[in-house]
Amino acid sequence: MKVSMFLILITILALFISFAKAYDPSPLQDFCVAIDDPKNGVFVNGKFCKDPKQAKAEDFFFSGLNKAGNTDNNVKSNVTTVNVDQIPGLNTMGISLVRIDYAPYGQNPPHTHPRATEILVVQEGTLYVGFVSSNQDNNRLFAKVLQPGDVFVFPIGMIHFQVNIGKTPAVAFAGLSSQNAGVITIADTVFGSMPPINPDVLAMAFQLDVNVVKDLEAKFKN
Repeated sequence: MKVSMFLILITILALFISFAKAYDPSPLQDFCVAIDDPKNGVFVNGKFCKDPKQAKAEDFFFSGLNKAGNTDNNVKSNVTTVNVDQIPGLNTMGISLVRIDYAPYGQNPPHTHPRATEILVVQEGTLYVGFVSSNQDNNRLFAKVLQPGDVFVFPIGMIHFQVNIGKTPAVAFAGLSSQNAGVITIADTVFGSMPPINPDVLAMAFQLDVNVVKDLEAKFKN
C-alpha cells in the first residue's frame, strides 16, 4: 500500500512539474524590471533586469487603455497589448493585459496564444466567443454569447475567437498568464507565411483546389 501511494505521489508530482514548465517561472526576487542595456544587468528567463535600487514607479505604469483602438482594417478589430514591452516591471511576473475593440460585426479572428491562458471580460457590446479543443478531444467547440460583465476563459494553446454580433461597437479586456503570451493568427500564419507554404500541401490539408490556395496566399501575402 505504501509503495503504491508513493508511486501515486511521484506521478502527481511529475504531472505538476510538467504543467508548471508550461508557464512563466515565478519571480526569484520582489521584482525584475526589464532593461535594454545588459551591461549592468543580470540575465533571467525573459529580459535583463535593472538594478532594483534604480527601479521607479514608471517601470510599473502604463496609460492609454481608456482610448479605443483603430478598427479600420480587414477584420474590423484592434488589440492594444500591454505586456513587458510596454511595462518593464512585468518582467518575470507571468502576466499581461490587452484591450480589444470591435467595430460592428468585427472579429478577433481564430488565433492561439502559445504561452498563455486568457481570461476575457466584456465591457461593452455583445460578443460571440469560443475555442476549439485538441484533436485528442475530437475538436469540440466551446462557445457562448457574452454580454457586458460576462467572463470567458480560453485555455492555453487552444484556437479561439471573438465576434461582435451587435450593431454597435464592442469592447473587451483580457488577462493573459504570460508577460509575452505570443499570438498566432491562423489564416495569416498558414496563408501568409514567408516564404509561402507549398500550395499543394495546403490544398490537400484544407481539401481545396490548388488555385484557391494560391489566391488565398496572394491575399494574405502582405
